[in-house]
Amino acid sequence: MLPTALRTLLCALLLAALAHAPARAQTPAAQAIYVPCYSHIYHGMKNLPLDLTVTLSIRNTDPERPLRLVSVDYYDTNGGLVRSYLTEKATLGPMMTWEAIVAERDRSGGSGANFLVRWEADAPVSQPLAEAVMIGTSSQQGISFSSRGVPVR
Repeated sequence: MLPTALRTLLCALLLAALAHAPARAQTPAAQAIYVPCYSHIYHGMKNLPLDLTVTLSIRNTDPERPLRLVSVDYYDTNGGLVRSYLTEKATLGPMMTWEAIVAERDRSGGSGANFLVRWEADAPVSQPLAEAVMIGTSSQQGISFSSRGVPVR
């Protein structure tokens, strides 16, 4: 048994060493991502709707580890669930991409539509990238833009 003074000194040294140890960067092993999108936008003097095709792209940015998509849900402007794109978990291997399409004439989401993407992994992985790309044409005019997802609780 060590004397009390020696135990106290050893504990103090251990705490000091831990306080100065470099912090390890932690990435999540599960998360939800909110991705805004637009099934149509308004244009012109009369605020006419311009229908858009939406492509949701979910990319595993980790070059070594897979992740699993748990759910990909599409919500309308009022927050109502329009559809779920997965019936079972989908594995994305390293650097792999998964896509979902909302057709141009599908206005069910409205101008405030969004996706909620839930994913998990067996170990921490690089943050996946979730983006929505919107594109539409009217007469001889075209529009395209994208929005990027943000992590949510």
